[in-house]
Amino acid sequence: MYGSAGYYYYVEATHRSAPRPLTALRRLSSSASAAVLCPPSLHSLAAAPTAAATTTSATGIPVGDSSAEDDCCSLIMKAGKPGNFKMLEPEKPPPAKKARKERNRGKYSGTASSTEDMEQQIWKEFPEDLVEAVIARLPVATFFRFRSVCRKWNSLLTSHSFSQQCSEVPQAQPWFYTITHENVSTGAMYDPTLKKWHHPTVPALPTKLIVLPVASAGGLVCFLDIGNRSFYVCNPLTRSFKELPARSVKVWSRVAVGMTCDEKSTRGGYKIIWVSSNGEYEVYDSAKNSWNRPGSMPSSIKLPLSLNFRSQAVCIDSTLHFMRSDPDGIVSYNMVTGVWKQFIVPAPLHLSDHTLAECGGQIMLVGLLTKNAATCVCIWELQRMTLLWKEVDRMPNVWCLEFYGKHVRMTCLGNKDLLMLSLRSRQLNRLVTYDVSRREWLKVPGCVLPRGRKRQWIACGTAFHPCLTAVA
Repeated sequence: MYGSAGYYYYVEATHRSAPRPLTALRRLSSSASAAVLCPPSLHSLAAAPTAAATTTSATGIPVGDSSAEDDCCSLIMKAGKPGNFKMLEPEKPPPAKKARKERNRGKYSGTASSTEDMEQQIWKEFPEDLVEAVIARLPVATFFRFRSVCRKWNSLLTSHSFSQQCSEVPQAQPWFYTITHENVSTGAMYDPTLKKWHHPTVPALPTKLIVLPVASAGGLVCFLDIGNRSFYVCNPLTRSFKELPARSVKVWSRVAVGMTCDEKSTRGGYKIIWVSSNGEYEVYDSAKNSWNRPGSMPSSIKLPLSLNFRSQAVCIDSTLHFMRSDPDGIVSYNMVTGVWKQFIVPAPLHLSDHTLAECGGQIMLVGLLTKNAATCVCIWELQRMTLLWKEVDRMPNVWCLEFYGKHVRMTCLGNKDLLMLSLRSRQLNRLVTYDVSRREWLKVPGCVLPRGRKRQWIACGTAFHPCLTAVA
């Protein structure tokens, strides 16, 4: 019932003349308490000490007969269990105390494994519809990471239930797909929410031709090669790609392009129209996968159209609006009824690089206003009753001072709710965004290619609403 340490301390106290090796046993129980009670059977030994006489040598080392040593050692070995004693060298330090982390490592290893097993079991039983609902509400930028987690998550792009979950999520801010002067064969996407540039790759796009984004709708971007011969449709996020069939009308001159999306259709169909200055036009229907010519342009519309190719078409309730000049105004085409209309709207004075935009069903105008070496970006709104432009906002004067005395050119990327303006000259390269509804101006960080340092010059681009389920 008593520890081996207790037997040792008692024997040492009653045998002061024991040989020197007994002192080495003192290291056996360094963690034991000093106050240890001795068993009653040894009190008789304390009351009657051994009769064997001990003598001390000149060096101070006690010397006695060998029988006393043997009796003492045998008594100690019999009192405790043989496996409890370890003889330590006098020069060897006591074992170091282990750190708490090392002691707890083995203790929590079993707990961690059981927790992992429990989490795996929970995720296995997690409802599929809730997983899709959570993924559909993640920021769009996380798509580039979660689709590479497993095949199951990647297959969500073609899932009908996942498409329904995405349709219930409010539409995010539009992204911008741009083409730079230095790399016309590759694009760069800007996320205004995170203020970050992405550099996607669309392997299916032809590398030997220069293709430019000319329109967008429903998360898809329409491309046209620089020779005005072939059309392509692509989802920049999912790389869904399609080359449209050849046009029936061979028109190689420059054309204006518009695109609409059938939001009521479950298949997500879309239509594309191209219009030339001489009045030729065709409409592509994704449901039929063919081009057709619905009719001819009415005689009430003056030809040639003198279309403003710098301005992208604006879509409002399935009606596309194109900007024209001589006379200044707007030409519209309803993609459902096939009806053309023309509106004569005089342009503001001293205006250049102007493009159409839209916000909340209202047609807007964005352009550079230059007078006496001073240049400013202005925003106008079309008054439907008078068919005149009314100025509603302009860029802050502090920013406009940077343009003073410089020959500035402007390119407007996007034409719905959020605009990106590329302002450039020989000494200037600026990117800004303008929120039409909030009337808020923000500077955009420079577009720098991966592993590059030089800022890229934006040549052209378009805005598109990111959609994971849009199929070309």
